[in-house]
Amino acid sequence: MHAPALPDRSVAAYAGVVESDRIERLRSRADALGDARILHVNSTATGGGVAELLRSIVPLCTDLGVETEWLVLDADDEFFEVTKAMHNGLQGDDAALTDAMQATYRAVTERNAAELDGEYDLVVLHDPQPLGMLDRLRERLPDAPIVWRCHIDLTEPSPDHLGFVAEYASRVDHAIVSRSDYAGVVDVPTSVVYPSIDPLSEKNRALDEATIAAEHDRLYPLSFDAPVVAQVSRFDPWKDQFGTLAAFRRAREEVPDLQLALAGGMAGDDPEGLAVYEQVARDALGDPDIHVLTDLPDTTINALQRGADVVVQKSLREGFGLVVSEALWKRTPVVGSTVGGIPLQIEDGKTGYLVAPDDAQAAGARIVDLLGDDERRARFGTNARERVRERFLLPRQLTELFDIFLDVLESDR
Repeated sequence: MHAPALPDRSVAAYAGVVESDRIERLRSRADALGDARILHVNSTATGGGVAELLRSIVPLCTDLGVETEWLVLDADDEFFEVTKAMHNGLQGDDAALTDAMQATYRAVTERNAAELDGEYDLVVLHDPQPLGMLDRLRERLPDAPIVWRCHIDLTEPSPDHLGFVAEYASRVDHAIVSRSDYAGVVDVPTSVVYPSIDPLSEKNRALDEATIAAEHDRLYPLSFDAPVVAQVSRFDPWKDQFGTLAAFRRAREEVPDLQLALAGGMAGDDPEGLAVYEQVARDALGDPDIHVLTDLPDTTINALQRGADVVVQKSLREGFGLVVSEALWKRTPVVGSTVGGIPLQIEDGKTGYLVAPDDAQAAGARIVDLLGDDERRARFGTNARERVRERFLLPRQLTELFDIFLDVLESDR
């Protein structure tokens, strides 16, 4: 395992965007944790929401005086093909999980666990990838409670995949999920914590007009002088870029100069990403109004979300979908599907619109509705910013995590 490089974070810097009483509560919970040492483990340092969350959470914990480390599994493509199949299975896909795949999973996770040499009071395993470390961790750290933080949409998991994951997850001390509908899938004490965006990260921080203009120039030939619809997502079958393409083509029938930006990257632990990107690029080939963009810097994504007239998130499954809150924070209304955590973020008819995940025609119609009413878009944008400020910023999430860690540590004692 290895520790990713991390940026600096200061809790004092959040005073400009978060109410003082929330900052004080966060400080008090950090003080209550005292000298507890916490370890987070996941499967990649780049791409995807988990890595983004940990990149902000871990250094902020350090600034608050809570000794926190983040380690990433060392694994090869064969392992990630297995864990992506598990991820897909937990989200409802019925792909096979063979004995050979299970053996690969166990071998890699046990090898990584054997490399652990630090001392910790609590361990947080993120998603299915590191769960196979459980038995070795129990031997190595017998007094440390283990928390499973699941970021996946567990609405309709495949029984075979859930059964395999539950072999481990049913033996952790506590589970955390992103939505109440996911609780109870594994029979252990479970808490619900909504993920959050970091308003000070490069992707979400305030940008001056000159920076926005420069970043928009980098996106040429995409032009912000004509209407722009954007979707920012990993290239992944569940993100349904093909449904967004269909919604865009429906909307362009009424808005002829409409453009679409499909921006995304490939997570280090997702072997499907490149293939999906190539399929999307082929579908868009020859249409000058569709821009398929990959591996953009976070500042460019920030400027794209600010410059877009409407953002779309037409996922088929979604653990939470923080790209929705990212856009809403920037006062850009979102048309999203009624899956996972998306409805928790979008207030239908107030900050954006919700549509059925398989209804590209309805998504296209809602895009047209928003593009045709500047006043409505501005009103939705104002509402959206405040909703994210109230519910989906990092200090709130970290306070809730600290509360859970305190409870788990106390119960373990």
